[in-house]
Amino acid sequence: MLICGIDEAGRGPLAGPVVAAAVVFEKNVFIEHVTDSKSLSPIMREKLYYEIVKRCSEYKISVVDNHMIDSINILKATMLAMENCLINLTKKPSKVLIDGNYFKFENDRHLMYKFKKFIKGDEKIFQISAASILAKVERDRIMLQLDKLFPQYNFKKNKGYPTKEHICNIKKYGLSPVHRVTFCKKYL
Repeated sequence: MLICGIDEAGRGPLAGPVVAAAVVFEKNVFIEHVTDSKSLSPIMREKLYYEIVKRCSEYKISVVDNHMIDSINILKATMLAMENCLINLTKKPSKVLIDGNYFKFENDRHLMYKFKKFIKGDEKIFQISAASILAKVERDRIMLQLDKLFPQYNFKKNKGYPTKEHICNIKKYGLSPVHRVTFCKKYL
């Protein structure tokens, strides 16, 4: 039996993409220390990322950029990223477990799946925790690359989240091409 966990990273930042991951495991697979990515150190997340990729049956990652977020809103962008992960799997899982209390496809492609939503699923469900780690690591890697292009915003430290320093830098330098305009209006 194949079980898929899906989660996202990056709904709240002022800059960068939202990233979703879907991870498919055989029913009895378990990896020690896999838990909600927010409770793990960056070093531990990286270590577990490779272990998850090695031990899962399949995984997919989807990135939706800041322009699409501004165009359709963050909720729809998150759903799009999650949907893209799921529909691009080559193996059809028996169950799809999704973090959060809301999930909706834009069309009927989800009808082939039995899925269940879990509030705080990234803390409670192994497969969702694994997806949260893949999504967080991938997003952090993207933000480190964006930091090289736009060092004045210190994305390597704040990952695009609305820290006091990041907000001050937006006021000082204006918005970069990777900022979410709809999220930043109140800081300009």
